[in-house]
Amino acid sequence: MSTLTEKYQTFTGVLSYLSGLAPLLFRLILAPALIIAGYSKLGISGDWQNWYDVFLADPDVVAWFGNPDWGLGLPFAPLLAFLVGWIEFIGGFLILIGLATRIVAVPLMAIMLVAATSVHWNNGWFAITPTNPDTSAALVLSWADIEGASESLENSVAAGERLDKMRNIIEEHGYPDYLYETGKPVILNNGIEFSAIYFAMLLSLFLTGGGRFTSIDFFIRMLLLKLNQARSD
Repeated sequence: MSTLTEKYQTFTGVLSYLSGLAPLLFRLILAPALIIAGYSKLGISGDWQNWYDVFLADPDVVAWFGNPDWGLGLPFAPLLAFLVGWIEFIGGFLILIGLATRIVAVPLMAIMLVAATSVHWNNGWFAITPTNPDTSAALVLSWADIEGASESLENSVAAGERLDKMRNIIEEHGYPDYLYETGKPVILNNGIEFSAIYFAMLLSLFLTGGGRFTSIDFFIRMLLLKLNQARSD
């Protein structure tokens, strides 16, 4: 038994050297999504007349942030759009290289939380509507009689019927070879799925850091430890 324990401890010790791989993968997934999300909110992604427009939020984004009828209806829309855009844009690059990972994860988690509750919440969980109830994750929840699972499965059936009708129309009257060349059509649900997943990934980075051997944070920490050790010696 002791030999088995020793082998397991050796195995986990080896794994500790690879512990940075998971944070690295999270960072590589998150960074492009954050960078382009911030880029699309800022003046650098549109036409600007004055040089300082590049540092401001896009007017259309500001309008969406502030309008209560067809937008988010948030106060201080120009300021919030400016902050969110630059936090996502710069934060995405910091996440990519693993610099100040824990610090930048905090405002990014707040953004994901606000996005989930103010933009996507009323649409439920799924970003894309499952059109086959037999393969929907809601089926698992229905086994435990979780509230809303049955309604989600019924919605999948209805969505599947509508998608089939759209495909039939395209097959009969459209150009299916052309329209399907780059992918099949889906029904967008725009739920909280992506925001929740990104939040969970950012929370993991906040708790674990950028990753051993895979982030600038790790090497900065090693350098500081060596400097402190040299001073103590």
